[in-house]
Parts: sequence; C-alpha cells; structure tokens
Amino acid sequence: MTTTTHSRMLILGSGPAGLSAAIYAARAGLKPVVVQGMQPGGQLTITTDVENYPGFREVIQGPWLMQEMQAQAEHVGAGMVWDQIVDVDLSQRPFRLTGDGGNVYTADTLVISTGAQAKWLGVEGEEALSGKGVSACATCDGFFYRGKKVVVIGGGNTAVEEALYLTNHSQDVTLIHRRDSLRAEKILQERLFAHPNIKILWNKAVKRFVGGEGAAGLVGVDLIDTMTGEETHEPTDGAFVAIGHKPATELFEGKLELDEGYIVVEKGTSKTAIPGVFAAGDVTDKIYRQAVTAAGMGCMAALDAERFLAEADFEATKAAAAAE
Repeated sequence: MTTTTHSRMLILGSGPAGLSAAIYAARAGLKPVVVQGMQPGGQLTITTDVENYPGFREVIQGPWLMQEMQAQAEHVGAGMVWDQIVDVDLSQRPFRLTGDGGNVYTADTLVISTGAQAKWLGVEGEEALSGKGVSACATCDGFFYRGKKVVVIGGGNTAVEEALYLTNHSQDVTLIHRRDSLRAEKILQERLFAHPNIKILWNKAVKRFVGGEGAAGLVGVDLIDTMTGEETHEPTDGAFVAIGHKPATELFEGKLELDEGYIVVEKGTSKTAIPGVFAAGDVTDKIYRQAVTAAGMGCMAALDAERFLAEADFEATKAAAAAE
C-alpha cells in the first residue's frame, strides 16, 4: 500500500543543512518532514574525526554528530522518513514528490538539502585508505598533517586552493596533475607557482594509493607518467583528492536553475526561482562545503520558508475575508 503525506515543510536530505532546517522549522511549529535519502546523515556519516565543528573542544566522530543532530530534530518535533525521492513536480503548490516505493509527499514549502559528493579517482587503495591518509577535504583534515608531507591530486581551482591551504600546516606539499598545464584561474596559478613549499609533478596520474603494513595508513602513491608510461613512487603521509564535487541535483534538471549542477539561489538567501522552494548546504554551495556553513544555510532556509508561509497565510486570510 502506498501512502500520501502532506506537510507544511518537506526537507530533502538529512545532513547538517537538512537537520538544521528541521530543528528551526519544528521549533516554529511547522512540523517538518525530513526525507532522509540514500545516505541518512550525509557525508559526515563517513567522516571519522571532526575537529572544526563549533562547540566541542575534543575531536568528535562524524556519525555521532549526525546522530545527535537527528535526535535533536526529532526531540523538537521533526518527522523522519526513510525514502528516496525519484520524481518531483514543482509546477504548482502544494509541490508533489514521489518516493521510489510509490509513496507521495505533498508540501507547501520544500527545502532541498541533498548535498554534494566529492569525485574520486576510483583507483586501487583509495576506498580502503579513506580516512587513513586519503581525504577529499583539506579544510576538514589538513590539520591532522601538520609538519607532514602531503600531496594534492588535481589541476583545477579546487586542487590549487587545497594545495595553498595545506601550506598552513605542511612545508612539503606536492601537486600531482595528469596534464602539463593547470585549469585553475591564473591568479591562483601565480600564487601556487610562487609558493616555496609547493612542488608540481606534471603529466602524472595516480595508479594506486599505498598503505603501510598492518594497521598503518597511507605511506605513498604509485604514479604513472601519462606521456611515457613510466611508473614511479611518491612517499607521502596524506593525499587529498581534489578533482571536484558532484551535487545531487539530477532530480531538478530542467525544473530549477542550475550552475554547474549547483542550485542557484537569490544572493544572501536560500530562495530559488520558484516561490516556496529553498535550497541549503552543499547542493547550492560550490565554495565552502563545510558542515558548519551547511548548518547555517539550513537555518536560513527554515527562516525563509517560515516567512514565506506566514505571508501566504496572511494573503489567503485577507482574500477569504474580502470574499465574504
């Protein structure tokens, strides 16, 4: 049996953005419903040590943080639904969404916080050593490599920015790029080339990530020359894959304005081009992509949606009074 569920606010995604939106909306009495998606808790559920989320002096675990955020959202009145949305109709309010099992969700407002995922190389050792020397976020994990040797893989803005950022922690940063020129903006390239603690390995692709014996983490990367095929080994304590992110916005192609896959919102707000539809977190943020910024955007989305509903209710009441 399929069901139809209506809510004043439907939230897609249960990472920091979605759960923060749920907390604020629930406290406003909107009884939001959170559709958790394929990865309840978002990317933090596959992150081990978290040291940069405000309020915790000690290192905390990503999965624990998301469990606490969900528990807080449920405590103040948010509902959680385990489902994956496969179709959306934003042509009229209430908006209509369909889950993969056929359940239908209608909503007066919609908050999209489906997040984005880092692109990975897909080479040997990458998955096994994730969190054990292999990372996709220098801002998140760079601190753990203070005084150690690190490499960054990529050639775009993200890779160059991560390499520059890592010089705050390491005096031995190597950028590995499969071509002989970078795609990054010129000003970033100039800063990179001028930095004394960064070297570049051109025309090199990662063949495998190499772990140490036993429980030891990453000890190096095996490289292959893209021009000659020669194989070399580069010792390193940490490797940062920086080849871009892919926002989870396939459902909204042709339905919302996208910029390189990211949902476009009105500057300084969470408002999309469709009244009543809001976006928050990594799904709309191609620059920062941090748990704390996602949480802040979730708060913005809930407040924007609450104001939208209040205005809509006022207009409806006024129209009803005029018709009497």
